[in-house]
Amino acid sequence: MNRFAKCLANYVPLTPLTFIKRASVVYSNRTSVIYGKVRFEWSQTYERCRRLADSLRSLNVVKNDVVSVLAPNIPALYEMHFAVPMAGAVLNAINTRLDAKSIATILRHSEAKVLFVDYEYIPIASEGLRLLVSGSEKPDIPLVIAIDDIEKPTGVRFDNKIEYEQLIDDGNPDYQGEDLEDEWDAIALNYTSGTTSEPKGVVYSHRGAFLSTISLIQGWEMSTEPVYLWSLPMFHCNGWTFTWGVAARGGTNICIRNTSADMMYTCIKNHNVTHMCCAPVVLNLLLNAKPNERRELTSKVNILTGGAPPPAALLEKMEGLGFHIVHAYGLTEATGPALVCEWQSKWNMLAKNEQARLKARQGVSILTLADVDVKNKQTMESVPHDGKTIGEIVLRGSSIMKGYLKDEMETANAFQNGWFFTGDVGVIHSDSYIEIKDRSKDVIISGGENISSVELESVLFKHDAILEAAVVAMPHPRWGESPCAFVVLKKACDVTEPDILEHCLNNMPKYMVPKKVVFVKELPKTGTGKVLKQELRKLAKAF
Repeated sequence: MNRFAKCLANYVPLTPLTFIKRASVVYSNRTSVIYGKVRFEWSQTYERCRRLADSLRSLNVVKNDVVSVLAPNIPALYEMHFAVPMAGAVLNAINTRLDAKSIATILRHSEAKVLFVDYEYIPIASEGLRLLVSGSEKPDIPLVIAIDDIEKPTGVRFDNKIEYEQLIDDGNPDYQGEDLEDEWDAIALNYTSGTTSEPKGVVYSHRGAFLSTISLIQGWEMSTEPVYLWSLPMFHCNGWTFTWGVAARGGTNICIRNTSADMMYTCIKNHNVTHMCCAPVVLNLLLNAKPNERRELTSKVNILTGGAPPPAALLEKMEGLGFHIVHAYGLTEATGPALVCEWQSKWNMLAKNEQARLKARQGVSILTLADVDVKNKQTMESVPHDGKTIGEIVLRGSSIMKGYLKDEMETANAFQNGWFFTGDVGVIHSDSYIEIKDRSKDVIISGGENISSVELESVLFKHDAILEAAVVAMPHPRWGESPCAFVVLKKACDVTEPDILEHCLNNMPKYMVPKKVVFVKELPKTGTGKVLKQELRKLAKAF
């Protein structure tokens, strides 16, 4: 049975590049991209990608070269998800909310050969390049190429005068891309958000990107012809792989520069949006939109949310507006979402608040994960399926990253005993659904009791006056640590610390109640909407 040989007929390396080639044939005349008044069809998008890939080769971009891009959710960034790997190179989409120092660090660490910069980000990119030059004796300076606005060109360029659309025009439309010989080859390089440590360069394989994409369009039950609104940054785990997934489904990409409530509601109405992804912070934007910003939903809008655990109360309120929420859990190292809270029809009979509680769980593994578990890291034993015993969430499967670029020690720390250790702690319920309780560093140990900051935040969010909440540990002379809550109030709400503490006492055990409530105008966040709890812990140490 093992004597059969692999050949071109029965073995082809897995890669998401096959999705756009298929889309150009099967969905040739279907709209692929909408950006303002600019529209492309799938046959056009595929040709533009081939042209760009050919131009990259003419710029001496070869296999495994890193091509970085600093841009919002515009057509160019979408096209580069196909064009860069077509040229054999590795795409590095940089977080647009980073400062110049962080941009310089990424360019230095990745040794980027080319850097594409959207016209809005030319000032900060220029500063990042200046820091790159000044911070090294022999820096590898990438070739910098401007991306002008395709709808309303500004004429802004770098000194070399090269512009994105020029590369499209100059490229060969018949170029078919470099042959992929090994599906283990790198397709993308993404840097972690650095919520608990310095950002690390996470390397994805073609195989992992393909499998993760297939799993997510299946797990989300994304049918053909979706209209997908880009409310999630494409730089975030390659848009949770939906950059490739929308092509696989022959959908339409609605590209927007900013995720304002007005812009999102307008696009939903004008383009009949069916799908969108976002972190809970964006759900808050939609929920608290001003009356003049809102539009009535005339059809169901499916939202996949993740990036931070959403409070059940928030999900319930969003469902009340007409959005259908599916909750996912993942991380950069897992090529995006790894768990999805698959809905069971029997839950439709439950009360709305109970449905929201179930939906707030992180769920079960996507199809292409080989296994997922919650383990005691010291003993490597699986925790009981009781919904109470806490352990670390571990994953195993072909959609997990190749490793951390130039960091063998961190890669070895992440991969232990045949598992990838996520750094997140959680529980498994009796129905095998996993629920995250915290980052391992965010668990508050008070008098020997483990307190989940996520649980506490969920209770705080139920208060009508609270817009956002984050809980961290602060020193306590008797208990060692105790909870400290940082709270952002909704506008025009007048609430005091005793009001919040009374609400907590009525909804949780006394030992979990925060010992201090701090009112702030906003919470510090990463570029992907995660709260920077290390910044809050620094403040809490003084209390």
